[in-house]
Amino acid sequence: MAPPPAVGGSSERTPLLHGSSSGSSNSCSNNSPFGVTPQQLTHMLDPKDPNSLRELGGPDSICKALMVDPKVGLKQREQIGPNGQHYSEPFQVRREVFGRNTLPAAHEVTFWQLLVAAYNDRTLIMLTIASAVSLAVGVYDDMWGSHKDDEVKVGWVEGAAIFLAVLVVCFTNAINDYQKEKQFQKLNAKKEDRTVKVRRDGNEVEIGVQEINVGDILLIEPGDIIPVDGVYLGGHNMTCDESSATGESDAIKKGMLDEGRDPFILSGAKVLEGVGSMVVVAVGVQSFYGKIMMAMRQGESSETPLQRKLDVLAEQIAKYGMSAATLLLITLTIKYLVSCALAPEFPPASIMFSHFVSIIIEAITVVVVAVPEGLPMAVTIALAYATTKMLKDGNLVRQLAACETMGGATVVCTDKTGTLTQNRMTVVRGVVAERELRSRSDIQSFFTALPEHVQKLLLSAIAINSTAFEGPDEKGHIEFIGSKSECALLGFGKTCGLDYRSVRTDNKPVRVYPFSSEKKTMTTIVPADTSDSFRAHAKGASEIILRACTKYVDQDGQVQELTEKITSDCLKHISAFANHALRTFAVAYKDIGSSELDACSDDEAPLSELVWVGVFGIQDPLRPGVRQAVDDCHRAGVIVRMITGDNIETARAIARDAGILTKGGQAVTGPQWRAMSAEEQHAVLPRLQVMARSSPLDKQIMVQRLQERSEVVGMTGDGTNDSPALKLADVGFSMGIAGTEVAKEASDIILMDDDFKSIVKALRWGRAVNDSVRKFLQFQLTVNITAVLLTFVSSVFSADGQSALTAVQLLWVNMIMDTLAALALATEGPTDAVLARPPQQRNSALITFEMWRMIIGQALFQVTINLLLLNHGLDVFHLPHSDAGMAVLRTMVFNSFVFLQVFNQINCRRIQPDEFNVFANIHRDTGFILVQVFIIAAQWALVSFGGIAFSTVPLTASQWAGTLFIGMLSLPVGLFIRFLPDLSACFGLESAKSPAQQHLPEVSASRMRMESSFKDVQNSVRFFRAIRNAQMSRDAAHDAHVARLNSNFLNDVSALPSGETTAAPTTAVSASSSWTRVKKAVDRNGKNSE
Repeated sequence: MAPPPAVGGSSERTPLLHGSSSGSSNSCSNNSPFGVTPQQLTHMLDPKDPNSLRELGGPDSICKALMVDPKVGLKQREQIGPNGQHYSEPFQVRREVFGRNTLPAAHEVTFWQLLVAAYNDRTLIMLTIASAVSLAVGVYDDMWGSHKDDEVKVGWVEGAAIFLAVLVVCFTNAINDYQKEKQFQKLNAKKEDRTVKVRRDGNEVEIGVQEINVGDILLIEPGDIIPVDGVYLGGHNMTCDESSATGESDAIKKGMLDEGRDPFILSGAKVLEGVGSMVVVAVGVQSFYGKIMMAMRQGESSETPLQRKLDVLAEQIAKYGMSAATLLLITLTIKYLVSCALAPEFPPASIMFSHFVSIIIEAITVVVVAVPEGLPMAVTIALAYATTKMLKDGNLVRQLAACETMGGATVVCTDKTGTLTQNRMTVVRGVVAERELRSRSDIQSFFTALPEHVQKLLLSAIAINSTAFEGPDEKGHIEFIGSKSECALLGFGKTCGLDYRSVRTDNKPVRVYPFSSEKKTMTTIVPADTSDSFRAHAKGASEIILRACTKYVDQDGQVQELTEKITSDCLKHISAFANHALRTFAVAYKDIGSSELDACSDDEAPLSELVWVGVFGIQDPLRPGVRQAVDDCHRAGVIVRMITGDNIETARAIARDAGILTKGGQAVTGPQWRAMSAEEQHAVLPRLQVMARSSPLDKQIMVQRLQERSEVVGMTGDGTNDSPALKLADVGFSMGIAGTEVAKEASDIILMDDDFKSIVKALRWGRAVNDSVRKFLQFQLTVNITAVLLTFVSSVFSADGQSALTAVQLLWVNMIMDTLAALALATEGPTDAVLARPPQQRNSALITFEMWRMIIGQALFQVTINLLLLNHGLDVFHLPHSDAGMAVLRTMVFNSFVFLQVFNQINCRRIQPDEFNVFANIHRDTGFILVQVFIIAAQWALVSFGGIAFSTVPLTASQWAGTLFIGMLSLPVGLFIRFLPDLSACFGLESAKSPAQQHLPEVSASRMRMESSFKDVQNSVRFFRAIRNAQMSRDAAHDAHVARLNSNFLNDVSALPSGETTAAPTTAVSASSSWTRVKKAVDRNGKNSE
């Protein structure tokens, strides 16, 4: 395409690098020490702008401006700048102008900033205010109030302990975020640890990708992933797959601009075939890939859905706590004022003020107890523990919300290659020249049985028509690199003695039509043995290649016409391979002349009148344990859908082997899916289990349609063009091995091993997190309601207004029972039971009827038992009615309250209505046991040595046994509560097994099986009915035919002359008799008449 005419009538624009700026946006800056600026170079790449390249004078002028000779490259130790200055560091001025090929560290946040971000929580701020007020009042009471004469000053303990709890939450959050960022940085560092070839000082050298500079001459080979942006300088047949950068699936041929080809090579592109060189024009944040990566960092993480629910709940609880505290404050104030008024003489102002301060402290204590400061800690501990364990299971959690969201996942859409399968393809079946390969072990005998010229033809086709090559992998092992299918074919050829390098050296391609997802074929044209002739080797999707064939190679190696019978046999083999979960690849060829070669277009390969050579079945075996993992998903009520680029037959077969495609399930192709309207897609979705020949757009549409049906969607992806679907999904899974960096940035969880089983592990941990938080929530609310009710009732109805538990004792209960209980209940790992129930609804209530039943039941029991103990304990335990006896009794009330919470924690280990064994797997729950041991030991120390600070006195062994027995009553009471009937409908609450809590598929697997079986019966009935009707039709036709014969016979007899009339036949001719029997009867009657 010719450049547009310049203003002023000139037919060509003067290249800007040669001095004229023309006022263009590409004009050079005088401040640049080089002849071109970074802005000019990047302007022509995004979007690709050939005119900008022309204005810069083309590749040669760019190289001249960048001070590089394409044949020599940069100097290995370039220390002299464009103006002759000498620099201490190599490439110093070049890197100052154009930058380094590195990206800024993502989210460079200090630990202090993470700590501040963790503190930015309304509940934590409210607790801080409460701790400050409590601390101020406590210090005042110690110094000038009712406790100024006490030996031990403990008024500060309440506020300090609350503040300590806030610090624990903040530090736990910050440490978890810090570790997560470090892990992700390590992962990216490993991915960037690779080398490339460049030309330096006229020699080819390998350098790390981070050492590439603008102006370097990068040498490109098949399989390379381009790390920088560049302009094509020269090469041979270079074709790039830029789908990972642009999302375009078609391969793009690279070449010079004057040839009409694309000269721009973008970072992130993969070289499919050919070799070449390019001059680097953009690195780091200036490159196409760098801009995408920086744009992906703009999103800010938000709090998790569970945390949002808990924030709302905490605010509601805090409001109730404030109401209770206000009511307590008013009630005790009025009660005290009335008692003062009724007293013989009014108390002095100092005593009244001290008493009012005590009432305020008690009210604040109620607020502190009521505010569930343990809730954010429980979520934090559960998520921190889960993400740490998930990393060991192969899941790197990038977004904390994904951990809990995965627990409610209802659908998982997964890739096939590498996720369900091992991505290690091998040829295991095949048919070449009408000879069949039945197993991998027979390859050599199969190959030697072929005619010699067919052997040569087959190996040439495999070696020439391929972009794969042999080289070292990341571990240094020599293996084939490139398309896995082509690697499988080259592996087959290597087993047969193929030296692909020598074949490629002897057969230089004339034309190459690379494989594209649209055409599903690849064609390479090379010179043939005879002069002025060429051979086009074609391979690709079997059904497409077969349709293009008119001839085939028979078992003797001769070319024959392709008959309908041979075509049918080929289709049977293709179908048989596909039904055995094999990917099928066909091989064909065609000999053409030079005139036909000249007539071939650059875009359309000569795919007509081909000669069919054969078809191969390539196996990509399932990963071990995939079938069990899919079954686990189905058992958990999660629907697994497979999305793959394979043909529909292979996709069905693999999905059946993996247990994804079940009886009654449906499979569609990507084109069929895109052709449907939104209504039709919604109608298909409940039974859709497999999508074949899919594109990244199909994934995006799939996620949208599923989310419109209130599904929680998990989606896997590995390419950059998968990032929209990964972002759109509720939980996006990227591949740690095969995934691009952009896909990882877009994802929520990275599968470090690319294995589907890791998704099931994430599902287990997600449900375990949700269960852990609910367990703690049930325990926390029980403690809070019990403490508030007990404090309120005992304070109001006691003669001196004293609560059953002192403020310090309540603080111990509040801190230890909240903080340590969060640690105990939030660190239990997932059990098999979490996969034995359907997922929760997206907007289900946080507290179910069963949880409320347990909370209220336990709270009423604990308040009742403590009040009974407080009022009748002196008589029950035979204690003296004195201050000393009352001190022992109050210590026993405190001890009993703590033991009630210890055993109620055991109750809260199981929250599902059908889980009655609260001791299940407790021997494996080491954290829970250690926490209980610590609480009991700390309680013994407080009771024995707490003294004035905790208002306790030592207890005897029998008194310890009595309080322990009272605490153990929580277990039988909890069991009794579990057996109470489900009255959720009466109270308008959600039961754990109600549709409001459980997400059930619109069409269950059992219903699909039943419908499929019903259709099978209908089809069988139709089949047998058709057979019966056909038989009846044949019998009726036969009878009609015989009737006509009989009628004709009688007519012939009646037409005879009277003298020749014979007697009428005496033998009856039935409608079912044959003409032979009729003839015999006529002859016999004729003889009798004679």
